[in-house]
Amino acid sequence: MGWFRNKNRNKTSGFAVQTAGSEGYNHPFSCIRNYSPLGCFEKNLYRSLRESIPVIDAAIYKIIRLTGNFKVQCSDKKAERKLEEFLRNVRVNGISYGVDSFISQYLEQMLTYGTAVGEIVLGVDGNIAALYNSSLDNVELCCGENPFDVCINVVDETGVKKPVRYPELILCSAIMPEPGKLYGTSVLKGLPFVSDIFLKIINAIGTNWDRVGNVRFAVTYKPTDGDRGSTKEKAMLIASEWSKAMKSREPRDFVSVGDVSIKVIGADNQIPDSEVPVRQILEQIVAKLSIPPFLLGLTWSTTERMSSQQADILTSELEYYRRVLNESIRKICRTFLRLNGFNEQCELVWDNINLQDEVELAKSRLYNAQAEEIENRIKKGE
Repeated sequence: MGWFRNKNRNKTSGFAVQTAGSEGYNHPFSCIRNYSPLGCFEKNLYRSLRESIPVIDAAIYKIIRLTGNFKVQCSDKKAERKLEEFLRNVRVNGISYGVDSFISQYLEQMLTYGTAVGEIVLGVDGNIAALYNSSLDNVELCCGENPFDVCINVVDETGVKKPVRYPELILCSAIMPEPGKLYGTSVLKGLPFVSDIFLKIINAIGTNWDRVGNVRFAVTYKPTDGDRGSTKEKAMLIASEWSKAMKSREPRDFVSVGDVSIKVIGADNQIPDSEVPVRQILEQIVAKLSIPPFLLGLTWSTTERMSSQQADILTSELEYYRRVLNESIRKICRTFLRLNGFNEQCELVWDNINLQDEVELAKSRLYNAQAEEIENRIKKGE
């Protein structure tokens, strides 16, 4: 049985060590550095982006809060009251109540990963008992026999995929899915490259301040001709006294005899100015998230008209997210009404996004009323 024997076993050859980590300079969030645009669904990547760059995390929470609340309207007022009571008091996940909590987590998942999955949980009485935000780690979406059939599989701890028994109770939404794909596109797509550069700059700033800001000293002792025999002892004595002086909490003088020079390490080196490159990268991030800079605490120069235009752009983005959420909210409402014997039809009325919209609407109504009054006067005069 000498098939696998190697006659040159003793010869040295190169090996690729599988368990060795990559060495060299890197910031703590390595998955951002190793991101591949052609890779699979990168949930860990997007979580790392939000954790490592506070501006991205703050922008997502701003979008969620600015999306606002909604009300339901039904032709049957009794059904409307019951539906409103259900939406206010329905249990969500483990400790939350109210459909607003469910929609907030649902929208956060959709913005971060491009896809959100939830579930309508039925109780023993046959009515809706709770709403559940599903983790994308446990759910897989795939096409069925035709492109219009969506199969929803649950992945257990052993990796076995099983289709859900009641797919009609599953809620699923996606932002701008690519043609032929089921998963949506995260709003963070396109940010890993610039985020990697941003983290390098921030990490370098921290390292430089640790080296230069935390002052270190170089104590040099130059022995004379008469100190040749006791150089080591004097050097150790100087080091001991200098260490005591530095560790003392109170000001303490350092006294030495001989040619001793003390210099600050790194005092001649200046930390590079990072304001311009950091702002350039933040501009790219803000542009991708469609959030006005002043909402994120970025005091960039802007005019009142420019701020108004940025607010209008944000309003259009929020309207799009509302349209994506509408179908899932309607499905919850229709299921509740159907299970309670009411007509399934209901309408969603979203709150105006901000006070500026209220003022503009009030001005519009005023101008229309004034125009109508002038037209009536002209008709009466004729």
